[in-house]
Amino acid sequence: MNELTHLDERGQARMVEVGAKEITRREAIARGEVAMRPGTLDMILEGKTPKGEVFGVARIAGIMAAKKTPEIIPLCHPLALTGIDVQFRPDRELSRVEIEARVRTTGQTGVEMEALTAVSASALAIYDMCKAVDREMVIGAIRLIHKSGGKSGSFDREGEEKWL
Repeated sequence: MNELTHLDERGQARMVEVGAKEITRREAIARGEVAMRPGTLDMILEGKTPKGEVFGVARIAGIMAAKKTPEIIPLCHPLALTGIDVQFRPDRELSRVEIEARVRTTGQTGVEMEALTAVSASALAIYDMCKAVDREMVIGAIRLIHKSGGKSGSFDREGEEKWL
């Protein structure tokens, strides 16, 4: 395991210097889920939630959040993101919506935090859009699925396929 790069020699937080790093194409894919009552999922899929079309709002929330990641995660670098995709996969059997975000850039540092932030914000938007009918929803399983580019190379979470 690598050392913690966000700490200086005295153990104080710092923003990592990336100026000397090679510029490469970078991508990260994250995934999470919102579990809910079966009736709530039915309402979403039928377009009958009180606040309107859930997935469109949640997709925009995820895209906007990825772009704002350095404003909410203190030591993240501002990045010129070149692409953001957010997709949803309803699962009637388990009564949940799975969320996947794919974020890309060409730069000197990765986009894992942006992908994780996109999933988180999308999940929160789903909760917000449906809380009037289901306050028992559970947001969870937010995790990195894939990352590529940069010195540390690629990572793929075992047992999980990419959707996007």
